[in-house]
Amino acid sequence: MIHFQNVTKVYDKVNKESIGIEDVTFKIEPGEFVSLVGKSGAGKSTILKLLIGQERPTRGRVLVGEYEVNKLTVSEMPKLRRQIGVVFQDFRLLSSKTAYENIAFALEAAGRDEEEIEEYVPQVLDMVGLSHKQYHFPNEMSGGEKQRVAIARAMVHNPAVIVADEPTGNLDDVNSDEIIRLLLRINELGTTIILASHAKDVVNKIHRRVISLVDGRLVRDEKKGKYIIM
Repeated sequence: MIHFQNVTKVYDKVNKESIGIEDVTFKIEPGEFVSLVGKSGAGKSTILKLLIGQERPTRGRVLVGEYEVNKLTVSEMPKLRRQIGVVFQDFRLLSSKTAYENIAFALEAAGRDEEEIEEYVPQVLDMVGLSHKQYHFPNEMSGGEKQRVAIARAMVHNPAVIVADEPTGNLDDVNSDEIIRLLLRINELGTTIILASHAKDVVNKIHRRVISLVDGRLVRDEKKGKYIIM
């Protein structure tokens, strides 16, 4: 379970300005698919950064499973981050490595041995429908294919949660639909999905829970919601 308890993040404590989020409370149960929506500056990115421990709250508690994120030490943080796979809008693939090598690199960094890597990388590439592209470099793939590689990389540690930060932001409608269908399939396998997006059409096609933010405050939380422009 993910639980934000009365969380506030202020970036300028001295002048009490630049509020990322203010007094935000919500719970996400295991296996949910949640869209986190709002305009640029609404607080979506702040919530994601707090969730993965990249930022610490000014006030309140952030809990992910057994971890209270704001109390983790630097040495404890990798344990949390193995539970959370992150997908970015700009893919963040290594341009000098193939699709296979980009995924393998994430496993190598976690200390997996060569036998495990050779077994697991083809599995996750097959899961995202890119077995035939495993030896292609990022510049040889479309935007949708690169995002699928990024999703495969996020899945390498079999995380409990996938955080997708504007994953369709650089894609056309066809590729956007493909990425959302893939995330829904992953969710059906039991992985919690948190999708941060300001794309109204994308969110409204999902028909799942929607948490809406305006100026750092949670203004709406609906089980089968829509993105309503505020």
